[in-house]
Amino acid sequence: MGTKQFPLGIKGMNRKLRMAMIGGGKDAFIGAVHRIALNMDGQVELVAGALSINPETAIESGKMLFLDEDRIYTDYKKLLEKEAAMPADQRIDFVSIVTPNFVHFDPAMMALDKGFHVVVEKPITFTLEEAQQLKAKVEETGLSLLLCHTYTGYPMVKQAKQFIKSGALGKIRKVYVEYPQGWLSTLLEAAGNAQASWRTDPKKSGKAGAMGDIGTHAFNLAEYVTGLEVTQLCSNTNIVVEGRMLDDDGAAFLKFNNGATGVLMATQIAAGEENNVKIRVYGEKGGIEWKQEDANTLLVKWLDKPTEIYRTGGGYNSSFAAQNTRVPAGHPEGYLEAFGNLYRNFILTVRAKMNGEQPKEEWLDFPSVKEGVRGMAFVNNVIESGQSDVKWKEFVV
Repeated sequence: MGTKQFPLGIKGMNRKLRMAMIGGGKDAFIGAVHRIALNMDGQVELVAGALSINPETAIESGKMLFLDEDRIYTDYKKLLEKEAAMPADQRIDFVSIVTPNFVHFDPAMMALDKGFHVVVEKPITFTLEEAQQLKAKVEETGLSLLLCHTYTGYPMVKQAKQFIKSGALGKIRKVYVEYPQGWLSTLLEAAGNAQASWRTDPKKSGKAGAMGDIGTHAFNLAEYVTGLEVTQLCSNTNIVVEGRMLDDDGAAFLKFNNGATGVLMATQIAAGEENNVKIRVYGEKGGIEWKQEDANTLLVKWLDKPTEIYRTGGGYNSSFAAQNTRVPAGHPEGYLEAFGNLYRNFILTVRAKMNGEQPKEEWLDFPSVKEGVRGMAFVNNVIESGQSDVKWKEFVV
């Protein structure tokens, strides 16, 4: 049927993995998304949390999730210290960090130092230098890190990547990737919207607004699907809404390491748009097109024959698409399932490592520190290019 079930009963493991969450309390939408995603396969138990910087919210959120009172923390440092000191049959196996950008690096580094695997929201850190340090720490410890670029979890995105990798389109020539949103068309941050406030605050978001928040997703999608790397860019970044401190709109011309060129667009002031991420890639013989608003469809367009329609769950899809497909064809899978796929592959990889086994190639297909470093490099390069009169900027990592 073109689907893969979770391989239960893996040798050496007879329990769920135990995890803690940092951030993601009762008022944070992304925390709830993570909890839905990690529960999809019944392989993880949330046993501890430091769920908010506000102590009252942290305690209330922990109680709402039925955590034991002695494992509800108001400080992530205390969480990691106390969990690391627990007996092996009680302590956590990994931690999910779902805080704003400026509170990614320190808890991730500390968790790795304590021997815990890590899941972290994107962008991976506040600065490129932090991302490089985190990459070195992951390599030093041999632990796994999942970076939550959700769109890479969609079955038809996996299929697009494998289709291009097979060479069916010939040499890739052109890439178009876009991420239009409209929710910041007004100065929401001034009205007390918490989601808007931290995303538009340089002290919490970093040097980029829209380009850091959603431009990094578009950039990651372009490199993931094509298997190529950006080597040069020429960008234009804008602050459209008066009074805003960070970019809310922008675009970049791209040059890739095989000679292909492309265009990336990311905006949060496209009034009326929701979240229509879209990518088109064209080679010598044809092209592919995928968009999130019709996530279960992949179009393959040919120079000399009719367009083909690939669908989630089809028996003709690759093993990578099948690994990330949960139900038979005709049963739509969406954002939550894609997020669940990130966790599924991460969990399978962690289990294999704990058993001293080599994870399958399909399991290792999730974003990690390499993608995190390139994402932060994108932020640096796209903002610097947008502030420069030089036409082409080398993509510096």
